Amino acid sequence: MQGDVETYHENDTWKTKVEGNSQASSTHDTKEEAVAKGREMAIERGVEHVIRNLDGTIGEKNTYPRSSDPRDIPG
Repeated sequence: MQGDVETYHENDTWKTKVEGNSQASSTHDTKEEAVAKGREMAIERGVEHVIRNLDGTIGEKNTYPRSSDPRDIPG
């Protein structure tokens, strides 16, 4: 399995990066654009997409495909 995808804010820019890479895969003006690209990358790779808030805390995690979600909690 390839590294998870992370969407985060750094230096006034929203970025998307694959875990383990030293540089961002893409940069965006808005969080929405970065999240969309990150989702696309995570779906292609079949990994988790971690979306961070502006302050760096984790705001959301999504696993692709959904059937790979490790949680046993419905919803």
